[in-house]
Amino acid sequence: MIKKILIANRSEIACRIIRACKEMGIRTVAIYSEVDSDALHVLSADESICIGPAPALQSYLNQEAVLNAAISTGCDAIHPGYGFLAENSEFNRKVRDAGLIFIGPDPESMELLGSKVASRQLMIKSGVPVIPGMKTSSMNIEDFEKTANEMGFPVLIKASAGGGGKGMRVVHQKEKLKEAVESAMRESKSAFGSEEVYLEKYIESPRHVEFQIAADHHGNVIYLFERECSIQRRHQKIIEEAPSPIMDPDLQKRMGETAIKVAKAANYDSVGTVEFLVDKNKNFYFLEVNARIQVEHPVTEMTTGIDLVKLQIAIANDEKIPFNQEELKQNGHAIECRIYAEDADNKFMPSSGNILFLKEPTGPGVRYDCGIYQGSKVSVFYDPVLAKLIVWGKDREEARQRMIIALKQNIILGVKTSIRFMINCLEHPEFIKGNTFTNFIENNMSEKISRSEFIINASLTTATLMSQNQKKLDKVVTEGNSIMPTPWQTIGKWEICSTN
Repeated sequence: MIKKILIANRSEIACRIIRACKEMGIRTVAIYSEVDSDALHVLSADESICIGPAPALQSYLNQEAVLNAAISTGCDAIHPGYGFLAENSEFNRKVRDAGLIFIGPDPESMELLGSKVASRQLMIKSGVPVIPGMKTSSMNIEDFEKTANEMGFPVLIKASAGGGGKGMRVVHQKEKLKEAVESAMRESKSAFGSEEVYLEKYIESPRHVEFQIAADHHGNVIYLFERECSIQRRHQKIIEEAPSPIMDPDLQKRMGETAIKVAKAANYDSVGTVEFLVDKNKNFYFLEVNARIQVEHPVTEMTTGIDLVKLQIAIANDEKIPFNQEELKQNGHAIECRIYAEDADNKFMPSSGNILFLKEPTGPGVRYDCGIYQGSKVSVFYDPVLAKLIVWGKDREEARQRMIIALKQNIILGVKTSIRFMINCLEHPEFIKGNTFTNFIENNMSEKISRSEFIINASLTTATLMSQNQKKLDKVVTEGNSIMPTPWQTIGKWEICSTN
C-alpha cells in the first residue's frame, strides 16, 4: 500500500495532490527549488526538501535530485503532476528501477504515447483517424519543406515529446517555415529535453475536444466523457468546459469508444486524456494522448463526481476501477478559467512580483485550486499560472454567469493577471452561443485586449478593503512598483455593492 508520496512538482497541482493525499491518509513530501522555499505547496506538505537552484533544469527537472529526495525521505511513490517530469519515460523507468511506484502509466506505454510521431503511427495501424502529416520527426528542414509543399499551407510544427503549446508553431508561408522549425526545436529542447519536432496539416477553426480516460492493471478501461478546451492563446488552453457545446449523444459515444480504442492500443494503465480536433462537420481526428493528470481535470470532477487524483493513486496502488462505464453520468455544466500572472494588454507577457492581497471567490458551485497566498512570490522561472477557478451550474448559462461573478470576486494585487481578459471572453456573444474554436481569441478578442474595462464587483466595499490593507496599499503607492505603480491601475474601477 502507498503510504507516503513525493510530489515531483510545484504550485497549484502540487497543492491539489497534497489535498487528495490528506483525504486518503497518505503522507506527502514536497520538493522545492531555492526560490520556492516559502511556496504554498511547501507549506502544505507533511515534509519538504530542497532539490536545487531556481532554474528548472537544476531542480524540478533534475531527475537524480528528485529521485534521491524520494528515497531519502522514505517515500513509496512519486506523483509527477503535470509538466516537468510527468511524461518523461526515462524518469518513470528510473523510479520503478529504484523500487518505487510511479503514479502514472508504465514507461513503455508512456514512451510510445510521449512521442507524437510514434503514437500517430500506432493510431493509423489501429484504425483511429489522424491528421495528415509527417510519419516521422526530422532534423532536416528539407523534409519539412517537402511535406508542407505536398499538403499546402498552413501547417503546424509540433514538439514530438511534449505538450502545453510548447514547441508549437503555425506557419502560413513557405518563407517562414525554416525559422519556425528552428524556433520550435529550441523551445522543445528547453521544455522537454528533446528537440525532435514534426509537421502536420493545420486544420483551421477546429474545436479542441478531449476525452478523460482511466485504465487499471486488471483490464478495465473507461472514459469519463469530454472537455472542450478550444479557448487558447499561444496554443495553451485558458478556458475549459464540460460538456462540450458541440456534443450530442452519438458523437460522444463514438469519440468515447475511440478514446478507449486508443488506450487499449497503447496498453495504457492509468488516468489520462485522449485529445481530438473536431472540424465544422463534426469529423474528429486523433491529436495526442496526455499520459498524466490534466490541468483541466476539475471540470470532469465537477460533472461526474469522481476524484481523478484519488483514482489515479488507487490505480497505481493496483486497485480496480470501482465503477463501470454504464454507471458514469454527466451532471450539469462546469467551466474552468486558468488565472495567469500575465499582461493581456501586452501580448500576454508574464508578470512577476509579490502577491500583496488575495481574495478568493466563494459561493455555491465555486472551487478555487490555488498555488499562491497573500504574501507569496510569483517567480519568473516557471509557468505563470497562479490558480484555477472552477464553477458548476445546472446548465451552461448558469455556469457562465457564475464564473463571471466569481472572477469579479477574485482579487489579486501585486501582479497583473488574466482575470479581466477571462471576463471579456465569457461575455462575448460568440462564447455565449457556444461558438468556441481554437482561433476564438484571434478572431474575436484582439480589440478587446487593449481597450476593455474591468469592474470588480467585489463583496468587500472600497472602504473595507482599504481599512484591512491600508499599510500594504500605502506602501505600494508611496514607494512605487514597476509592475503595479498603484493598486488602482491594476484593478481598474471599483463598484460598491451591498451584501444583498
